[in-house]
Amino acid sequence: MSHHVTNRSQSSSSQPPVVQKLTDDPVNPKNAQSSVTCVYQSHIGGYWRNVTVIWSKNLMNHSVTLTVDSVESDYHQTCKIDLKPWHFWAKKGYKTFEVDGNQLEAYWDLRSAKFSGSPEPCSDFYVALVSEEEVVLLLGDYKKKAYKKTKSRPALVDALLFYKKEHVFGKKSFSTRAKFDQRKQESDIVVESSTTGPRDPEMWISIDGIVLIHIKNLQWKFRGNETVLVNKQPVQVFWDVHAWLFCSPGSGHGLFIFKPGASEDDSDKEGSSVGGGSDCSDQSKYYSTLSYSKSSPFCLFLYAWKIE
Repeated sequence: MSHHVTNRSQSSSSQPPVVQKLTDDPVNPKNAQSSVTCVYQSHIGGYWRNVTVIWSKNLMNHSVTLTVDSVESDYHQTCKIDLKPWHFWAKKGYKTFEVDGNQLEAYWDLRSAKFSGSPEPCSDFYVALVSEEEVVLLLGDYKKKAYKKTKSRPALVDALLFYKKEHVFGKKSFSTRAKFDQRKQESDIVVESSTTGPRDPEMWISIDGIVLIHIKNLQWKFRGNETVLVNKQPVQVFWDVHAWLFCSPGSGHGLFIFKPGASEDDSDKEGSSVGGGSDCSDQSKYYSTLSYSKSSPFCLFLYAWKIE
C-alpha cells in the first residue's frame, strides 16, 4: 500500500473553530463545566492528521475524548473515555477504533493521576494512541509504563501541540499551564483580578510566579495586548475582559490569548484600551486572532468565567 506524507502547514488549516459558546444561559456553579481542548498534529497512516483531545469535568461527569481527523472525508472518528470516580477500573483501559481503514488503539491509566484544579491531569498518568505498533501520541509522564503496556515503539516524529483552549471558572483567580518552548517545561499561568470594591479595578497576569502584566484602571483598559519575555523568549499576550466589568455575572467570559513570538508591529507592545462599540454578546475583537495560531507552532486561548 502506498502512503503519502503531507506537510504540517497543510494540515493546520483545518483547525477547529475558535468561537465556541459554552452555554446560552448564565453560568453558575451547577452548570459550570471546565474543559481543556488540545489539538496535536500526529503522523498516522501516512498523513499528518489533527488529533483533538478534550478533557471535561462538571459536578457529575469527568471524561477525556480523542478525535482523529479523516483525510478522505469530513467524518472524524471519536474515542470517549469516561473517568467515573466511583469505578476504579474505568481509569485504566483500552479501546480500538478505525480512521480511513487504519486501526488505532487507545490505552490509558489515570488511576494515580494528580490534578491541580483542571480537568486535565498534571502528573502520574498516561494516555497513548497507537497506530501500526507505533505510539503516535503520548500524553502524561508515565512514558515507560505506556510503552510497556502498549508493546509499541516511539514515533519517529513526536506529535506537535499547536493549539490549546481552556475554560476556567473562578471568582478572582484563573490558572492554566502552557509550554511556550517544546524543549522546556510547562509554564504556570495565573490571571488575578480585583473588579469589585471601592478601588479602581485591576488585573495581574503572572507566568511562573512573576507578575509580567499589571493593568490599573481596568475599566479603561479592558482590551489590550503586550509582549512579555518568558525564559528570554517573547510571548504576545492579548486580553479582553469587557464582560467582567459591564455584563451581568456569568453571562460572558474574559478571553486571554498567549502566542509565542515577537509582535509584527512594535506598537503592539503597549496595552491599549477600546471604549464604545461593545456589548455582552459573548464576542470579542480578538476572536480574529485565529489567524495567529496558523503561523505559530503553538497558541493558547484561556476563557475565564467569573462566578460571583
